This record gives sequence, structure tokens and C-alpha cells, in this order.
Amino acid sequence: MSTEVLSERDREAAAGLPRRVVEAWAEHDADAFAAVFTEDATMILPGLYVRGRTNIRDFMARAFTEQFKGTRVTGQPFHVSVLGPDVVVLLTEGGVMEEGQTEVSPERAIRASWVAVRDDGQWRLAAYQNSPK
Repeated sequence: MSTEVLSERDREAAAGLPRRVVEAWAEHDADAFAAVFTEDATMILPGLYVRGRTNIRDFMARAFTEQFKGTRVTGQPFHVSVLGPDVVVLLTEGGVMEEGQTEVSPERAIRASWVAVRDDGQWRLAAYQNSPK
């Protein structure tokens, strides 16, 4: 698909969603994490399906005190597909780093698909899914 459908500003805003997730995760801020998603978004992780911004927020609030306590996450786009003026698909590589790690271990490395949509004038995630790299 052509990138000419989007302005450079919109393209950068959509491609910046992973950075917003990384920043929210660094603060273990479930509200900021969930704010990246649309109201009816879906999030699929290995063994997990969560639907809706509120449920994503609630899951991450628990996870930041349990399985993701003390962790950081990283993710960089390696492919961006503009599907239309309001839809972008991002593919990223990254993963979760345990406390003290400076890079993602092979067993925690992931690839992810992000469906970004223009929602009420802002770029948000309508769908996110990751799997082991």
C-alpha cells in the first residue's frame, strides 16, 4: 500500500504507538498503557485474550504487580503498512526484559502485529497480538 495516503505527521503518530506502550510500561502505568487502545480493542498474548480498554487496563494493573513486576518492554517497528487514511498495520520486534537486563533474552523475544486506527482524531490500537519470535 502507498504511504502517500497519510501525512508524515500521521505516519509518525501511528508508528509512535510502540514508544507510548514502552513508556507506559516503564512506569508500570496501566492507565497510560490502556489509553493507547481504542475502547473496544483486543489484545492477544500467548494464552491470553483481552477485549476492551477497561479490561486491558485491569489486566495490566494486575500484571504490573505480578508477572510483569519490575520488567521493562521494548519494541521497534520493522514494517509499516498503510491500509488507508485511518488504518495502519505495524509489525514490531522486541520483548519483555527482566529487572537488570539490558536486552531481550531469546526466550522472551517476540514479534507483534499492531492494527492502528484513527480514533476520535488520535492514533490508537484497535488490535494487538504477539507471539514468540
